[in-house]
Amino acid sequence: MSGRPEILFPLFAGLETLDGVGPKIAKNLEGLEVRSPKDLLLTLPYSGIDRQRRVSILGVDLPQVVTVEVEVLRHLKPSARGRPYRVEVQDAKTVFQLVFFHARDDWLKKQLPTGQRRVISGRAEMFDGVGQMPHPDHILRLDEADEIPLFEPVYPLTAGVSQKTLSKAAKSALGRAPDLEEWIDPALRAREGWPIWKTALETAHNPLSSDEITQTNPARQRLAYDELFAHQVTLALARASVRRGKGRETVGNGKLREKVTASLPYNPTGAQTRAIGEIADDLAKPLRMNRLLQGDVGSGKTLVALMALLIAVEAGGQGAMMAPTEILARQHLEGLRPLAESAGVVVEILTGRDKGGERKAKLKALKQGDIHILVGTHAVFQADVEFADLRLAVVDEQHRFGVAQRLELSAKGRAADVLVMTATPIPRSLALSQYGDMDVSVLDEKPPGRKPITTALITTQRMSEVVERLRSAIAEGQQAYWVCPLVEESEVLDMTAAEERFKRLRADLGEDAVGLVHGQMPPTEKDAAMAGFVSGKTRVLISTTVIEVGVDVPNASIMVIERAESFGLAQLHQLRGRVGRGEAASTCLLMYGTPLSEGGRRRLEIMRETDDGFRIAEEDLAMRGAGDLIGTAQSGLPKFRIADLERQSALMALAQSDARKLLNDDPALETERGRAARVLLWLMEQDKAIRLISVG
Repeated sequence: MSGRPEILFPLFAGLETLDGVGPKIAKNLEGLEVRSPKDLLLTLPYSGIDRQRRVSILGVDLPQVVTVEVEVLRHLKPSARGRPYRVEVQDAKTVFQLVFFHARDDWLKKQLPTGQRRVISGRAEMFDGVGQMPHPDHILRLDEADEIPLFEPVYPLTAGVSQKTLSKAAKSALGRAPDLEEWIDPALRAREGWPIWKTALETAHNPLSSDEITQTNPARQRLAYDELFAHQVTLALARASVRRGKGRETVGNGKLREKVTASLPYNPTGAQTRAIGEIADDLAKPLRMNRLLQGDVGSGKTLVALMALLIAVEAGGQGAMMAPTEILARQHLEGLRPLAESAGVVVEILTGRDKGGERKAKLKALKQGDIHILVGTHAVFQADVEFADLRLAVVDEQHRFGVAQRLELSAKGRAADVLVMTATPIPRSLALSQYGDMDVSVLDEKPPGRKPITTALITTQRMSEVVERLRSAIAEGQQAYWVCPLVEESEVLDMTAAEERFKRLRADLGEDAVGLVHGQMPPTEKDAAMAGFVSGKTRVLISTTVIEVGVDVPNASIMVIERAESFGLAQLHQLRGRVGRGEAASTCLLMYGTPLSEGGRRRLEIMRETDDGFRIAEEDLAMRGAGDLIGTAQSGLPKFRIADLERQSALMALAQSDARKLLNDDPALETERGRAARVLLWLMEQDKAIRLISVG
């Protein structure tokens, strides 16, 4: 498949080949991200105007758009400079005025000759008891009146492009839409009652009523599905190419896992057992594993990861576990080592800090296979790091880790399997669009012994009570986090706020009791402050949101979040998850400033109601939209023109299963439907996917 199929050429010609589009308008259309006729076809009207002919403006609930036939009575020139020009007209029942600002007299006389009849359409309103229509949208002779559509589509606009221009260009683009072979599964199309592609476009651009503009309209649904399907076919191809990379069968004898399970003070949850089973099945297959382990804060991902790594060791290989920061890597080490040692497994850490002789010794042990599990930061990627036999790489916190790094890591071992862990519960629709190339295991139960966290809302006015409460908690030997507000997206202001709070709390609670971390600190100071808190030397740690991911201090049982309304739901949930990790009953205090906005109040109430990360993520998605949720810049989320991730997650799931089935039945896309799907990929400019087919 060497290049774009010829049938699509007209849709990728220059915009200037469309009616009414010159170089200037073509440039302005970039504001709508429209660069080709194809982009214009997928830019659909978002509302419409009813322009059905009426007898009179009388009896219409004004102000609204009215289309009516009138007789021109007289022209009333402006009485003074800056006053409007008026034309008095009469419909079947009443007299009213057309109002023009800055219009040329000669043009108006030509458009509206006295004594003649015209059809006019525009927004009519009552003003001091007189009906008027400022600047009608249409003024037409009776023989041209059919040019006004009964229902006129309204397109999204950008600077320098009018409705008229866009509408004309879209019509012109529609005239080029070819008849394409069908890429949707025929049974699915019949079941949903979807039209063929070209008809769907024609209906979407020429709606007959406002019902045809809704997302649930079959034509629109079909076009949204096409976008989602093209994206899912791309992900499915990426997944297939990872799997084509021959994996290795890694099967353990269970001995090490039995030893570790025996040393645990509790039994694994059903969700943990299920996830371990899914991973073991993947490892045993001759295909590469590409699995996402999704678990809420405190759902026990570490144990699942360790069991997976032990399978690699049982099979005579090695495992690696990667974390985004050194603090987290050390925590993984502390979590894994005691359990692994109960089974005689050697766990070692490698970070950027390892220098000289110590580093050399570790690398040698790794190459000889004396280290069974290596925990580390991205230092594990460096060229001189060689494993004796790397079978499995576990990557923590996907967000900082793209597809490219996943592949690079698996290249370290001969076709090593990859397991990605994330502590951020992701709503299903987003998980599908971001990780559609991966298989997903979800930990949706909390391990026994985790105490629930009490969440309370309190206004900032009661700050002194909160400080008193902290004083008595510290006296009882407890520790607390105090998170400072987000200040106008500025790290410098965040830092100032944190330093102010630090000074005040030291004065209240004692010099040595309070520590501080913020994003502007040098890493060594940050580590020292964290270490002081971990060891229990400082009792209260003041911080900006630096602490959100992964820090584990079991003795910390109080989390104070100042100006909690300035945080997003996902962030609040992650912060709250820092406490409740030890024996003591834990509390999270959400301090808010008044008055609260509607959104702020809703977020705080959800936090008080539930600690289910998946429910919180769904609510967050509904409130904020997809782009914000993962931070559009690094989200890798595709830009859909028609599909709406928040509201069409069921459509996304359908597109995923359909895409996977198509590639399963027709891996090279060579059947009739497969070839149609290739044309769809070219249409949607899914170049990555196209490269993957040609390679395959």
